[in-house]
Amino acid sequence: MASESPQQGGIRLKVRVNGEHHESVVDPRMNLADYLREELRLTATHVGCEHGVCGICNVLVDGQAVRSCLMLAVQVDGKEVRTVEGLAEGGKLHPIQEAFIEEHGLQCGFCTGGFMMALCELFDRNPSPSEAEIKEVVGGQICRCTGYNAILRSAQNAAAKMSASRS
Repeated sequence: MASESPQQGGIRLKVRVNGEHHESVVDPRMNLADYLREELRLTATHVGCEHGVCGICNVLVDGQAVRSCLMLAVQVDGKEVRTVEGLAEGGKLHPIQEAFIEEHGLQCGFCTGGFMMALCELFDRNPSPSEAEIKEVVGGQICRCTGYNAILRSAQNAAAKMSASRS
């Protein structure tokens, strides 16, 4: 549990991010997105609307997709956080990352991490989602560059890749 650090005027935070343990003293008002970007220098988590509407800042906290702009950093004390930087393992891209490249599911890339993390939660929860389930997750994110068709193809490709690897 996070504890106050009066000498620094902050809260002590212990968290695992992408498998690595971190201890920090943070301002109790700092949101998770700012903690990841400013304190840990994990800059692939972007911030769009800062109101939890766009989904660009999605990360996984204990396996659940959350809007990191709405969550305080101190709320992840003792938890596991996974960002888009944590998707690739051992120098090999995650199937979601591969699919986004193959299907041209990214354009400027600003929103891509949020899509990937939301889809990661979906595929972890349901390895074979229906098209409607994929559309529901994708529909909760905002991309200003594309008409979503390439993103949907990317999601479907990733689901197929992940399903094949489980077989």
